[in-house]
Formats: sequence, C-alpha cells, structure tokens
Amino acid sequence: MEERQARTAFAALSQETRLRIVRLLVRAGPDGMAAGAIAEAVAVSPSNVSFHLKDLEHAGMIVPRREARSIIYSADFNGLRDLIAFLMKDCCAGHPEICAPALAEAQCRPFTTKKKARA
Repeated sequence: MEERQARTAFAALSQETRLRIVRLLVRAGPDGMAAGAIAEAVAVSPSNVSFHLKDLEHAGMIVPRREARSIIYSADFNGLRDLIAFLMKDCCAGHPEICAPALAEAQCRPFTTKKKARA
C-alpha cells in the first residue's frame, strides 16, 4: 500500500459512522450484510449509510457484491490487511519481536458470545 492509499483509508475510517460500519462488517465476516441491515445496525438512514458505504468502498475498506436485487457489503480483508501492513512495515527499528504482540492480537479468533446467567 502506498502512502496516498493509506491516507485515503485513514480519512475514511476517521469518521465515526464509517468506523462503526467497518467494524460491523469485520464481525459479519465474508458473508457481509445488506445496506438496509447495516443502516439499521448503525442507526442511520438508508441514504446516509449509502453515502458512507461509497466512501468506504472508494477507500478500499469494503467491497460490494450483488445478490438478486440486494447489494451485500463485506469488509475488504485484503485492504484492511494492507493498511495494517503499511503501519507495521518498518516495525521497531529492525526488532520485529517488539511488534509480535500487536500482530498476534490482530489475528482472527473465533467469535464467542457471552451467555447471560438465568436468575
């Protein structure tokens, strides 16, 4: 990733709703979500979410795909990985072991939900 692309991605992610959308789509995984479901989940109007989705797509953070009459949006995991790699590229003045904890934390782990205790 070049610096210009990284700046575009960071600019897109610096807005609260767009950051929430990307985090939502990361949790949704490769299946993604329809625009209407995204709007509902982040509590914005469909026209507002459409504006944010276009910006995130332009920044390389999400990808759309058509399924029947719906457009499904997914996180662009390659774009996100490239952005992380851009940040970590020259890690710790030649001491990559310093960055190992941060890289390990960024690895995917199975999603677990906490169950509420019944009274």
